[in-house]
Amino acid sequence: MAPLTVLSTRKKAQTRLTRESEIFTTIIKAIQEKKGENIVSLDLRQIPEAVADFFIICEGNSNTQVRAIADFVADEVEKKLGEAPYKHEGFTAQQWILVDYVNVVVHVFQPETRAFYNLEEMWSDAERMEHND
Repeated sequence: MAPLTVLSTRKKAQTRLTRESEIFTTIIKAIQEKKGENIVSLDLRQIPEAVADFFIICEGNSNTQVRAIADFVADEVEKKLGEAPYKHEGFTAQQWILVDYVNVVVHVFQPETRAFYNLEEMWSDAERMEHND
């Protein structure tokens, strides 16, 4: 899998988000609507070296579902907020798709890939919240 270079090549926006922010809630609802599983948000706002305010991490059980979740997140945010992703990666392999909104970065994994990269452990200093129905 190619490295995800997007995280090291852009600057965080100045506006701080919360879990009640419209973009955050829109993303969570979009993931839930497409039956994303094990949805977790990591609050990175207190970590100085973090590249975003939040990571939202979830998984789908197939390439098709991973792609559908990522596409639906982008479509819903565009439709409701008029905001396109700053960047996205992973649409070719569909094992890990990253949708970057600068302050919120969405990671849609297949379960094996999520376990391998284990972002929750890598960012274990962040406050974690589950968002499962």
